[in-house]
Amino acid sequence: MSDLTNIKKGSEIIGADGVHIGYVAKIEKHRIQISQDDLKVSPRRYISVGLIADIENGTVRLSANADVAITLED
Repeated sequence: MSDLTNIKKGSEIIGADGVHIGYVAKIEKHRIQISQDDLKVSPRRYISVGLIADIENGTVRLSANADVAITLED
């Protein structure tokens, strides 16, 4: 798993397929709350930190494609 301290609020989240999912709204122990494109928090949209493949140039890249990752919400 990547170092969560490298993830900043507002960082873009993309799937393994390069598809935009949203932005980091909040980081918790084992999950990231996702905000929509306008950076408003979407209620109960989370992704497990276990899906993080890499943090590259401020972008959170997941190990799952976007359509799969959003169905695996925590």
